[in-house]
Amino acid sequence: IQVESIMSISLARRIARPGARALAPASRAFSASPSFTVEFDTPFKAYMCDGPGMSSVEATKEEVMELWSTMYKMRRMELAADQLYKAKQIRGFCHLYDGQEAVCVGMEAAISMKDSIITAYRDHCYQLSRGDSPASIYAELMGRASGCARGKGGSMHMYMAKNNFFGGNGIVGAQQPLGAGLAFAHKYKGDGGVALALYGDGAANQGQLFEAMNMAALWKLPCIFVCENNRYGMGTSTARGSAMPEYYKRGQYMPGVCADGMNVLAVREAVKYATAHCRSGAGPFVLEFDTYRYHGHSMSDPGVTYRDRTEVAGVRESRDPVNKARAWLTDKAGVPEAELKAIEVATRKSIDAEIALAKAASAPPDSDIIDCIYVGQNPKMFVRGCDMSKSHGEFGVSC
Repeated sequence: IQVESIMSISLARRIARPGARALAPASRAFSASPSFTVEFDTPFKAYMCDGPGMSSVEATKEEVMELWSTMYKMRRMELAADQLYKAKQIRGFCHLYDGQEAVCVGMEAAISMKDSIITAYRDHCYQLSRGDSPASIYAELMGRASGCARGKGGSMHMYMAKNNFFGGNGIVGAQQPLGAGLAFAHKYKGDGGVALALYGDGAANQGQLFEAMNMAALWKLPCIFVCENNRYGMGTSTARGSAMPEYYKRGQYMPGVCADGMNVLAVREAVKYATAHCRSGAGPFVLEFDTYRYHGHSMSDPGVTYRDRTEVAGVRESRDPVNKARAWLTDKAGVPEAELKAIEVATRKSIDAEIALAKAASAPPDSDIIDCIYVGQNPKMFVRGCDMSKSHGEFGVSC
């Protein structure tokens, strides 16, 4: 897999599928074949706005192929992480994203690298969509020095500031006010960027969200508050945890839209609508994506004590985002089954190769434990150990 680092509106130009040719410039991207119509099974819901106002969208084979192959790559990456965790190659907290891929991929298809993203701890696929490689992600998961956070952050703390991805946050809801801060920075610098602050339905009840929304509305910040509603906050269903589970209306004084989070094109159109609102200077926006996670809340949660296997299987059968896009390719675009199978096989092999690279990487040196506490840190800075004899640096020397 080659992961390009150039800034581009198209997600496809950031994450190339195995064997894919370089895409045409943005003005000509996805124009090689006739378009076909994709109907939206679930209508958009709008609050204090008109919403996208469409029941279908036109798409091309090339366009859907890139969206599908990226989602498939994310699915394989997360399923492989599941196996590595069970083999004790990955330790600690690990929250997987399989089932929710359409949100990440559809969102990225509507924005560019100049826009900022900040999310919670289910962040592996966002690290990939912002331009990192699976090898770097797996290395971080396995605590290797070649990981995106030098092996010191792990699953919950992916980060890629150069491409405007700010994590990866382990505290529930901590990213919400930070997202408003990123939006403030975009407005202050006048760079035309929009900040997307993602959180789950469980974190939608955090008080800091409403504080951040109030400030964003007062200052008309280009911030999109994105609720990835996967139906469960840890083991608590939305019906049991939220008195008003229509999260797209939670902004109260700002517009919102709810879209099918299992349809990558519906997500893309919703994000296009929200970003146009923010870029116009009209202030913040709320998006809710109705999605679903197949795994439990984390790898320590089997995910079947508060829901049964029949429910999970039913969603896989009727709403799976990867299979949905695959069906568009075979049924509407006429892509041969053999061609899709070849891409799937190549993707699985590439993921295996990336895992091998990560496994071969070394662990961080012991000296790294006292590094990166501050930017530009004084190497003689005093860092107290568990007792004074284990301390580092010179007593009295600060950063």
